[in-house]
Amino acid sequence: MNHENIDRAIVIGGGIGGLTAALALHRRGVPVTVHERAASLEPVGAGLTLAPNALRALDRLGVGPRLRALATPHPAFGLRRPSGRWLARAGTAAVEHRFGDPIAAVARAEVIDALGDALPPGTVRTGSPATLVTPGDEGGRPAVVRTGEGETTAGLVVAADGIRSATRAALFPHHPGPRYSGFTTWRTVVHTPGRRPSAAGEVWGRGRLAGVIPLAGDRVYTYGAALAPAGARAADEQAELLRLYGGWCAPLPELFRAAEPERILRHDVWALTDPLPAHHSGRVALLGDAAHAMSPFQGQGACQAIEDAVVLAACLAREDALPAYTAARLPRTTRIVSGSHRVGALVALRGPAAVLARDTALTLAGLLPARFLLSGLAPTYDWRPPEVCAAP
Repeated sequence: MNHENIDRAIVIGGGIGGLTAALALHRRGVPVTVHERAASLEPVGAGLTLAPNALRALDRLGVGPRLRALATPHPAFGLRRPSGRWLARAGTAAVEHRFGDPIAAVARAEVIDALGDALPPGTVRTGSPATLVTPGDEGGRPAVVRTGEGETTAGLVVAADGIRSATRAALFPHHPGPRYSGFTTWRTVVHTPGRRPSAAGEVWGRGRLAGVIPLAGDRVYTYGAALAPAGARAADEQAELLRLYGGWCAPLPELFRAAEPERILRHDVWALTDPLPAHHSGRVALLGDAAHAMSPFQGQGACQAIEDAVVLAACLAREDALPAYTAARLPRTTRIVSGSHRVGALVALRGPAAVLARDTALTLAGLLPARFLLSGLAPTYDWRPPEVCAAP
C-alpha cells in the first residue's frame, strides 16, 4: 500500500493529531475526510508547548511559521522549590542555539485553528462519530468505517480517537489499555494585563507540581499536577488549587486566585505504559494518544502526535507503508512514554529524605553549563521529519 493506491483516507478524531494527519495526507495528494464526534473543534485543554521536534514537523506542513509568530518569547525557564529557590535554570536563547528553534508556548486553540485553516473546506465533519467496522488488509481489501451517513470504504484509516480509543480496543482486544498514573491535573489560562511572569517553568514539591507558561496577549497558561485517587473531584476546584498551592512561591497563588472557576479543567492522567505490539493493523494506523498516550511530564504528548502524522505521510511512499510506520514510531514513542513515567516518579516522591535527595541532585545538575543540561533533551528535540521512511 502506498499513496498512489489509496483512493481515500478517513481520519477518526479531530484533535491536534487527527488534524495534523489530515493535513499531512492532503499535502501528499491523498483525498481525506476527518470525522469528529464533537459538535465543533473546541480544543480540550488550555495551552501547550511545541518543542523543536514538533516545530520542524509543522514546518514540513507549512504551518510552523504561523505558530512561531503566536508564541511569546521569555528569557528563561527552569525548576524551583515551593519556597521559590531555583533548582535549575536555563536561558531560552541556549535552547534555540542548541536545537535551532525555541520551545514555543501557544494556546491549544491556536494550533487547532492553524491546522484547520490549512485544510480544504469540507475536510472536517463535526458532529460525525465514526466507527471502524473492519480494518481491511494489505492484500487489497479496504477498511470499512461506519458514520452517520452509513458504511464507507477507505484505503487508509487513521485512528486519532484518543486515549480511550475504540479503534485500538477493536484492533488489539487483549492489550490492557491505559493505566492510571496516580496523578490528576488542573489546567487553565489566566489573563494578567501588564503583569507577565519573568520566567517560565515548574515548581516541584512533595507529590505535586505546578507550572507557569506565558502566552501571547497577556495570558498565562497555569497548571498543577498532584497525586490523587482516580476519579476524585473537589466541590470547588479553585479552592482545591489554593489549598495545594496557596502557600507556594509567587506568582502561583496569585494566578490560581485570578483564574475563572468555570475555565479550570481537571483530568486524571492515564497512560499506555504497556506498549502496543504495533501502531497499525490491516489498513488502519493508530496515532497520538490512541497509540502511545503518555503522562505530561515531558511536554511531548501533542508533539509526538504531530511527529506521527508527518512520519505516516512519509511512509506512504513505500509499498510496506504501515509496517514501516510502526517500525519508525514504536521504538521512539515507547522510549518517550517511559521517560515521562520516570519523571512522574520523581515528582511523586513525598518522603522528606527522598525529596531532599531529588532536589539536591537537581541543584547539582543546575550548576552544570547549559550545554550539559540540554544534552538530555537532544534525543527528543533533535528529531527531524523524514522525506521517506527508512527501511525497517
